[in-house]
Amino acid sequence: MEKRTIAVFGGSFNPPLNSHLSLAKQILEMDKNIEKIIFVPVSTKYNKSGLEKDEHRYNMLKLMCKNEKNIEVSNIELIQERQFYTIETLNIFKNKFTDYDICFATGADNLKEISTWKRPEEILEKFKIIALERGEERVEDIINKDKLLSKYKDSIIKVNNVKIEFSSTEIRNKLKKGENITKFINKDVLEYIRENQLYV
Repeated sequence: MEKRTIAVFGGSFNPPLNSHLSLAKQILEMDKNIEKIIFVPVSTKYNKSGLEKDEHRYNMLKLMCKNEKNIEVSNIELIQERQFYTIETLNIFKNKFTDYDICFATGADNLKEISTWKRPEEILEKFKIIALERGEERVEDIINKDKLLSKYKDSIIKVNNVKIEFSSTEIRNKLKKGENITKFINKDVLEYIRENQLYV
């Protein structure tokens, strides 16, 4: 990436974890041309069970990022009347930030699914993908097994050595059990969760 770049980091963030913030910082450090990370939480209109209300996930992300430089949160998908597709969201940012390249940061698990998304070839033609590799998921293996990804492999940038001890699902389970998760969640976010009695 040679042009000034903004990375759009999509996900459910249910709840947002310290590891999500660490990933964002890792992406910023990875390439000096990446000037900003924008977290984009998916809407509850997205077909995924167990998503906390949009306002709560957005508020938690805002709390997590409130003191961070070059890291922002967007409610672009939350304010739409229907589920927005990734290509639509990326095109909005592309039209808004005309002096920037836009790239999309996502986990290797999501990379496997891109071929099934809305207008996947357009995504790969127009935008760089930052694939976050963790656990047993290997970006090269995912690309090699997928004809479309193989065609656009030069558009995919791997970030490896991603250290995430627990997923949001595992953290939600720990919250339900009343276990101590202060190591994994920002203290303001944890206070918000307790005040609003989320994930109980």
